[in-house]
Amino acid sequence: MAEGCLLYYITDRNAFPGDESTRRRLLEKISEAARAGVDYIQLREKDLSTRELEQLAREAAGIIAKLKTENPKLGTTLLINSRTDVALAAGAGGVHLRSDDISPQEIREIWKKTNVGTAALGCPAVRSAAAAPAKDPLVGVSCHSPDEVRQAKDNGATFAVFAPVFEKKDAPGTRAAGLALLEEACRVDIPVLALGGITLANAQSCLRAGAAGIAAIRLFQENNIAEIVRSLCHES
Repeated sequence: MAEGCLLYYITDRNAFPGDESTRRRLLEKISEAARAGVDYIQLREKDLSTRELEQLAREAAGIIAKLKTENPKLGTTLLINSRTDVALAAGAGGVHLRSDDISPQEIREIWKKTNVGTAALGCPAVRSAAAAPAKDPLVGVSCHSPDEVRQAKDNGATFAVFAPVFEKKDAPGTRAAGLALLEEACRVDIPVLALGGITLANAQSCLRAGAAGIAAIRLFQENNIAEIVRSLCHES
């Protein structure tokens, strides 16, 4: 865990500017995030086919596994958006669920019944990482109200992501929840990460409201992640 707070990088390869390979740039960014000490990385490439997503997830898991072999202090966990099957096949550490998705309890039952240790994994680094007995998956849940955070906690989620806290520049019509609702959500006995319009200028106000950490796409993807980690967590 990064010092002072939890950090969650949510990927969006389509947000990279220019014509270079977005796949290569995304994998480089995942590597950068893991090396910088980001706690969770969510692979959220919803437009990919199952085969494409699984291959990308395996590559991402392989990168993280290799970095952990080189530096055992790294604690980054890869989560796959809403796809338990892909997470299991790729050797990921868990899943991230929508607020209206199946429950974390159901995810854990599926995980328990699946022998990930003998899954056919294409990447040698991933195969090696997955050889150990399967652990209980991490399950994050997207929430948009304090009540949804309470439900996520009752259903056994590892953590909740509360959004949108602030208005997002790419979705100006989206109604921001604001810091008061974030503070109420953070009173629930579960780690709550703030998401939505987060910048270095307003991140500390989320942490002061009780957030256990910060989740973001552009904040990490468009900046030097090591500098973002230092700015966010060493000032909290």
